[in-house]
Amino acid sequence: MTSAVVPKERRQAPPTPRANRLFGTARRLQRDPLVCLQDFVAEVGPAVRYQFFAHMWAYLFVNPEHYQHILQDNYKNFTKMPSPIFQLLLPLVGKGLLSNDGDSWLRQRRLAQPAFHRKQIQDLAQIMTATAQRRMSRWDELAHAGNDVSFDREMMELTLEIVGKALFSVDLTGPAREVGNIFNRLNDLFAKLMVSPFALFTMRIPFWPSTRQVGLDVGAIDQLIYGIINERRESGTPGNDLMGMLLSARDQDTGEGMDEKQLRDEVTTLLIAGHETTTLLLTWFFYSLAKYPEIEAQVHEEVDRTLSGRLPTVEDIPNLVYTRQVIDETLRLYPPAYGLSRFCNSADVIGGYDVQANAPISLCPFITHRMPEFWRQPLKFDPERFNPAADSGRHRFAYIPFGAGPRQCIGEGFALTEGVLVAAAIAQRFRLRIPDNHVAQLDPQITLHPKGGMPMRFEHR
Repeated sequence: MTSAVVPKERRQAPPTPRANRLFGTARRLQRDPLVCLQDFVAEVGPAVRYQFFAHMWAYLFVNPEHYQHILQDNYKNFTKMPSPIFQLLLPLVGKGLLSNDGDSWLRQRRLAQPAFHRKQIQDLAQIMTATAQRRMSRWDELAHAGNDVSFDREMMELTLEIVGKALFSVDLTGPAREVGNIFNRLNDLFAKLMVSPFALFTMRIPFWPSTRQVGLDVGAIDQLIYGIINERRESGTPGNDLMGMLLSARDQDTGEGMDEKQLRDEVTTLLIAGHETTTLLLTWFFYSLAKYPEIEAQVHEEVDRTLSGRLPTVEDIPNLVYTRQVIDETLRLYPPAYGLSRFCNSADVIGGYDVQANAPISLCPFITHRMPEFWRQPLKFDPERFNPAADSGRHRFAYIPFGAGPRQCIGEGFALTEGVLVAAAIAQRFRLRIPDNHVAQLDPQITLHPKGGMPMRFEHR
């Protein structure tokens, strides 16, 4: 039922789950935020008003109709700032595309959009597969050794190299490992801060341990990013990649370009977002293949039939239908962006429920992607549910691994193209095997990681 057909006298605030009188639900969220949010929905339903701590209240919505209202129909009322989560991320991403709002965000989005047009992504496909091919020799050695490796780390280093070359024409082969370590530390730290009622306060204390750690890590990232920007400026040619577009951009009214801080924020945001989603997609993709040999066999058959031993190209993607279905199913069960955050600026009505102004709003695609109302046998890994011939009749907001509405992820096409091509290239040459009795557990950091990493073993096919 939508708010348009709910009389005002029948509306009320969403129901509230159990909470400690003083600590609210903060302790439950700190133990495991994803399990806690699932418990909220199980206790009271898909619309929740919960007491975070003392007099701090927030909302959780997981119904596709709720998403449509928040992310599309009335998206201007639901901003990124001053959401507590994005306030925490400001030291890292600043006012880049991820956290910016309003006219400033729209200008930056329009500026970056040409770099993510379909033709531009197609031109970058060769960089994706060539970078993966260069990694093959290392993986050949790992396969011969027969030892377990941190597969998620291998994917992280690969995708950092790809995004560096594809978007910024920078070779991150050397720095990839250390940059990945920094991002992992910050990811883990911010995840802990997100469920701390005192995080925004402690982040303002310079000598606080977490504040110092963030300062050191962000400083290291700044050194890399400003180095990339300065090197391009000194070259005297902007270039025709995303970096060149950012450097050449001029404000329509003033004619001024972006200052160094804005450039830094955009490059940092796109570097993080450009590798994180695909890293996790490929990690969970090959974990799922290792768990389900019959699905793995179908992927191998399709890859072998389509490629005949050569590297995949962008022209092969339409023929890698089943591989893409497995990717879509991976994103359903293991969406990297498992939760979304917004801030309700003015009082609103969502799904017939009154929502107060100045309130944090949480959305959880992870929960929605597993709701039996929209997915038959929702916990089963079944790529056939994404068969193009199937007419599911699902609400279009029931599956939003890249968000939805005007702020849908700008890099969706880039990530999916990279995911299909790199997955096919790896699957053509290797099988990945899970250590005996290993069951991956979910680690809901800012994005959805496997807890403790993903130990796997390369085997030659």
